[in-house]
Amino acid sequence: MPLTLTLSEGVIPAGMEKEAVKQITASLLETHGLTGNTVMTPNITANVHIVPKGASFSGGEEFAGAWAEWKVPSFALTDKAVIKKHFEQVTEIIHQLSGGKQPKDNIYVNVLHAVDGGWNLDGTAMSNEELGEAISKG
Repeated sequence: MPLTLTLSEGVIPAGMEKEAVKQITASLLETHGLTGNTVMTPNITANVHIVPKGASFSGGEEFAGAWAEWKVPSFALTDKAVIKKHFEQVTEIIHQLSGGKQPKDNIYVNVLHAVDGGWNLDGTAMSNEELGEAISKG
């Protein structure tokens, strides 16, 4: 389940990206009841992109933003209570790591869902049922 974390330069101090990914990953696992799951934990991956100052925009105007985007199987992040809790946690993580300087209304979280069967684990395409079986072993 890859996370793409995109940050305007300076939103959080340089070098804190690893901590952001660590905390956001822990939140996803916790909100799904999968903390410590040996199958899911190593399959949550992340890429961090730092956008240079002057290259982030809102309404056509320069601004500083943070974006966390998940790509997940179609059964993950579907429960509204889980989504709400996780998105609130991600927003708070970025806000706290910014030293309280990044406005929460400039922190964006979203999720993209893959179609059933459009996901692989350990190099093998799996249906939602197969993924569920693999995850349950962890």
